[in-house]
Amino acid sequence: MSLVSRLTSALRSAAHTPSVRRSARSLGRAAVRAATRQQRSSGGERSPLERPRQHQAASGGGAQALADRAGRAPLSFDYAPRRDGHPDPGEIVWGWVPYEEDLSQGKDRPVLVIAEEDASTGGADGSGEVLIALMLTSRDRADEGEVTTDQHGATWVDIGSGDWDGQGRPSEVRADRLLRLPPEAVRREGARLDRERYDRVAAAVRSLHGWG
Repeated sequence: MSLVSRLTSALRSAAHTPSVRRSARSLGRAAVRAATRQQRSSGGERSPLERPRQHQAASGGGAQALADRAGRAPLSFDYAPRRDGHPDPGEIVWGWVPYEEDLSQGKDRPVLVIAEEDASTGGADGSGEVLIALMLTSRDRADEGEVTTDQHGATWVDIGSGDWDGQGRPSEVRADRLLRLPPEAVRREGARLDRERYDRVAAAVRSLHGWG
């Protein structure tokens, strides 16, 4: 047997040794932890809008999904972000957003809370207080400061950039779809929108839904 063959055989035997495999796993984990610390210390930690958005089954976030707001009752807007641990109108938070065609499926994504109301005001499901929110996207659909309706009939309001996106990318909110989210189903991990931009979004929603 040649020297190369003997070395190859020895390496294969070592690779199947439990102690060697454990050492390799430990080294791999240590490398991941070191890389994570380096990323955070250098300011490279991902912002909320950059986090992976996984599909979830009905047994997860979808179990709390409510139908979109319906009815013609005007929405009562109240800009009131507060540092009280509760998601408030004017804040961008994270929540499980169901697909329009199937409430049992959806995505975990950032949303802009625009109002709070009793669940019975805009739907037949849910109880107590619910948040009325608009889904966010960093995809470019509307020009700066503009409102645009795309080819699918969805209306987008540009809100510019903010602390919710570490890359400084402009974001847009969908004004035609009013989400109803239980407060306990969202995570307060985003940021707050200033009053001027909140009022611009509220005006677009009022106009779109015929509330004057």
